[in-house]
Amino acid sequence: MPSTPSPSFEPAATRPGHAMPASRAEMLRTMLPHTMECLKARQANLIGDDLIEDYVTLDWLEWAGGGLRLTEIGRNLCNAMTRKPGGV
Repeated sequence: MPSTPSPSFEPAATRPGHAMPASRAEMLRTMLPHTMECLKARQANLIGDDLIEDYVTLDWLEWAGGGLRLTEIGRNLCNAMTRKPGGV
């Protein structure tokens, strides 16, 4: 009996016409400061591949010379999250 090829796994956020669930994006936003601490400490292995893919898909991180770095959007998110309430 011929086997049917299994569909390749592709996160919903990367498939045309599919958006990332708001809860996933919120979780990623919440985890972004921790992710940046891991990258600063050169411990990217502590960040899951699925998280990295989603950050890149959202344009919060980008690959640069074999490493990851924040995009302008990612920097703005981090800055907004680290500002103190009522601060300038």
